Amino acid sequence: MTSPVLSRRSFLAGGAALAGLGLAGCTSSAPGLVAASAISAPNAPPAAKPLPTSVPPDVQAMYGAITDDLYPVRAARMELVPAVYWRQEVDDPTGEKPGTVIVDTTDRFLYHVGENGRATRYGVGIGAAGFEWSGRAHIAYKRAWPRWTPPSEMIDRHPELEQYRHGMEPGPDNPLGARALYIHQGNRDTIYRIHGNQDETTIGKAVSSGCVRMLPQDIIHLYDHVRSGAPLVVA
Repeated sequence: MTSPVLSRRSFLAGGAALAGLGLAGCTSSAPGLVAASAISAPNAPPAAKPLPTSVPPDVQAMYGAITDDLYPVRAARMELVPAVYWRQEVDDPTGEKPGTVIVDTTDRFLYHVGENGRATRYGVGIGAAGFEWSGRAHIAYKRAWPRWTPPSEMIDRHPELEQYRHGMEPGPDNPLGARALYIHQGNRDTIYRIHGNQDETTIGKAVSSGCVRMLPQDIIHLYDHVRSGAPLVVA
C-alpha cells in the first residue's frame, strides 16, 4: 500500500515515456566552475537560505569530511539543510519491491527500498519548472568521480560550456560530484543522472536542469548500496 504522500500521484506504468527526454541534462552549481548560472536551470528561483539548525552529533558525523576517497569531500553544513532532509531509515511508504529507487518530486525525497518494509530516505534537489520529468526507468550503471559532458542543447543555451563539449575531468569542481547513477529507459540514455552536489541550499529545492541532486555523503551512501540495473520510479 502506498502512503498518503505518494498515493495522490499515480506512478506511471513500466515503459512509460519520460517527459522531455534529451532536452535537458545534468547540471549543478560547483565551486570553481565558470559561470555557476550556466549550470542551473534557466530562470530557476534563487535558493532560500534555511535558518540555522542545531545539528545533533550523530548527524554531524554522518555528514562529516571524507578524506580517504579519490578526492577529499568536505563536511556538509547540515545547519543549512532542513532536518526533514537528513538521511534516515523509515517505514517504506512506496509499496515498491526491495532494491527499487523512488524519487518523490513533490516532497523532494529519494527512497531506496530495503527489506522488511523499511527504506532509506534522502533529501534531494530536483528539476526546476520546465525540466520536470516522471516515469519508470532503471539505473543502468554507476560511476565514482565521473566525467561530465554537457548535452549539446545545454551548450547552445550556455556557449561558455563549449570547452566541456568532450567532457570535464573528474574532481571536486566537476558538476556530477563524487558519484553518479546513470538513468536509462530500455537501452536509451535519458541524459538524466542522480549525482552529488556540494550546495546544501539546493536540497529540497527545484533548481536543476532535470537531474536529481544529493549531498556528497548521501550519493556515496546510495552508490554503495544500490545495484546497477535497479528499477527507478520518478513520480
